[in-house]
Amino acid sequence: MDSRTNSEKEIIKRIRIAFLVLFVISAILLTRLFFLQVVSGAYYKTQASRQQNFSQVLTPRRGEIYLRERSGEQFPLASTKEGYLLFINPKKLENPEEVFAKLSRVADLDREEFFMRAAKKTDPYEVVAHNLERTEAEKIEALEIENIGVVPEEWRVYPAKSMASHVVGFLGYKDDELLGQYGLERYFEDILRGTTGWVAGSQSAGGIILELGRRLFSPPEEGYDIVLTLEPNVQVFIEKKLKEIKETWQPSRGGAVVMDPQTGKILAMAAFPNFDPNNYGDEESLNVFVNPLVENIYEFGSVFKPLTVAAGLDKGVITPETTYYDHGFLELDGFTIRNFDGKGRGETTIQKVLEESLNTGAAFVAQKLGKKSMKEYFENYGLAEKTNITLPGEVKGNLANLNSTREVEFATASFGQGVATTPIAFARAAASLANGGKLVEPYLVERVIRPGREDVVYEAKKARQILKPETSETISRMMVKVADDALLGGTVKFKHWTAAAKTGTAQIPSPDGKGYSEEYLHSFLAWAPGFDAKFLLFMYIEKPQGVRYGSQSLGPYYDDIMQFLLTYYDVPPDR
Repeated sequence: MDSRTNSEKEIIKRIRIAFLVLFVISAILLTRLFFLQVVSGAYYKTQASRQQNFSQVLTPRRGEIYLRERSGEQFPLASTKEGYLLFINPKKLENPEEVFAKLSRVADLDREEFFMRAAKKTDPYEVVAHNLERTEAEKIEALEIENIGVVPEEWRVYPAKSMASHVVGFLGYKDDELLGQYGLERYFEDILRGTTGWVAGSQSAGGIILELGRRLFSPPEEGYDIVLTLEPNVQVFIEKKLKEIKETWQPSRGGAVVMDPQTGKILAMAAFPNFDPNNYGDEESLNVFVNPLVENIYEFGSVFKPLTVAAGLDKGVITPETTYYDHGFLELDGFTIRNFDGKGRGETTIQKVLEESLNTGAAFVAQKLGKKSMKEYFENYGLAEKTNITLPGEVKGNLANLNSTREVEFATASFGQGVATTPIAFARAAASLANGGKLVEPYLVERVIRPGREDVVYEAKKARQILKPETSETISRMMVKVADDALLGGTVKFKHWTAAAKTGTAQIPSPDGKGYSEEYLHSFLAWAPGFDAKFLLFMYIEKPQGVRYGSQSLGPYYDDIMQFLLTYYDVPPDR
């Protein structure tokens, strides 16, 4: 009886100990569970979410830039190409020499670049090649090399290479961001770039998407395409002629613009030296990217004389038959102004001032106008303001000399010295002589294509009247006579069309800003037909070699260009 009692007591004791142990263990587990669920719950929930959820930025396609041929067919000036990039994981990459040897058999790799990146042993991701074709990517994947990979990428291409390079600009890196640099790529960055999208959802450990709802998806908005006013065949022809001019006269720089003077529509715009946007990194100087037609100002010389004469006609202080006595020079404020050849013509007319490009005659008109009126006309021509063309970096002209109280500054301004403006602003001012006296706004973009929405169409803006229509008609008649009888001795007179023309030869200011150098700038202004202008051409070159006057350096090329334009656009003969 006692032994059984002792045995039972022993069993009861063991049971109690077991329950105590279980109680302690349970308490520990409950405490741990409380800690995991409550105290650290947010942390582990976040960790689990990171393992199960995914998100990805969706990059939009960049808009294209097109030229439209006269027939309506479009040609890409800037487009986006799809391909692949090659990356390595330097942190885990073994035997870089062997890996490079295998990869270089199927893709063009830069050895120095590869090993420089492979040496970054703390970095898990380094790109060693861009712009790979699909065939190259497939060959790389077939090698089955560990710790390398290929992923899709897009990059900008310029199929026309250097054509219209100053207009289009290029896409390049600014810090770590890929942005439009120079030209239309920069000006229309927001329109071309589009809007980034994103996608988010759940995935399995193997990366299989488990959930993807509308609320988790924001699609990218693709960049809009832009269609330009530049006509590709006209642009090619202009650039061809500029190349010939460069080869013949070896100028340091030059440019040309072709515009519809009635509307301001730009048909061609080119400058040299130019560049290939596909290889912009090869250029040694950033200056080559600057568009001199809108970002530089020049003293253009005698092409200003028609502006001065038109102002005098409009003010009613002269007529084409008005005469003055030309001594060949003029003394003003202690300075001597001379004709280009130093010779006097005696009693001569304003018509002869244009035909023989007489500085003394232009100064005579300036005196007849008076300082206040001359300044007002030059300002109304827009020579000291921006044209608002859709290109970055446009600058204003400089008419500061017309604030002077001296006669000499107005005299020199009358023939285009001492005042400066951009080529595009001068072309706009000159267009008022050809279009009935209106100041148009030059434009380069015809339309922005917005899929699923109405296109944005750019049209000529309402022009402001700055000259009387009859003034435009009179100066046009005078300028046609210049082209027919005086330009290169009448040898470039068109048989079937009238055309108006004036040349310029200007001294280039000294680099130190004191006086003028012995270098010259040549310019050429023309429009045709003479009395119903469809095209205005303005050309200029800096520091040509082996030639004295703008008529000699640019006259023959004007002939080629204007004949091409008139025939290409089937303009009916007007004589």
